[in-house]
Amino acid sequence: MSIQILRDLRGLRVQVIHAPDTEGVDLVDHLRRVGCQVEPVWPIPEAAESADVVVLAIDHESRAPIQRLLRSFNGAPPTLIAVVGYEDPSILQIVLDAGAHAVIERPVRPFGLLTQLTVARSLWLERQAAARHIQKVERKLAGLQNIQRAKSILMAAQGLSEEEAHQTIRRKAMSKRVPIEEMALAIINANEVLNSPTKLR
Repeated sequence: MSIQILRDLRGLRVQVIHAPDTEGVDLVDHLRRVGCQVEPVWPIPEAAESADVVVLAIDHESRAPIQRLLRSFNGAPPTLIAVVGYEDPSILQIVLDAGAHAVIERPVRPFGLLTQLTVARSLWLERQAAARHIQKVERKLAGLQNIQRAKSILMAAQGLSEEEAHQTIRRKAMSKRVPIEEMALAIINANEVLNSPTKLR
């Protein structure tokens, strides 16, 4: 996997949010030599658009715009690499709040940059895979809960055993050519419609 990540670095869209000083220019040049498509941005934008990786300079004066930028990710942050010049509790808190996947120390040097980029991208990919797995498990659990609810509805309404109710849902799903979870949800929805209280006016 690490070899594939190294290959994927070429052409990676990287947004460098750093003052256009000597260090910022050097950082952009280093990333371009790696093969990344680099977009230097300053001042800190309200949103990082179309970036696979965001390299973000962090300092006390930029706390408010950094927080605004982080909110713009809406739960789908890119790979984030923080650039810090010194360590103190408030800076470290911003780094932690940002969910940075790697940290580059000032002064920025070419040595180690490729390593940090690779590690950050690897961590990001692992987190994405973990999030997808969790979503899959949650959907599966919700589906099982719906099947159990649908079985209870059929058992109460038709006097079926649990196994008979399960087979009924399964047959209906097969006849409609839909997943059993979808058929269970349809039964639940139909039951709620039939049993919803109506107000007479």
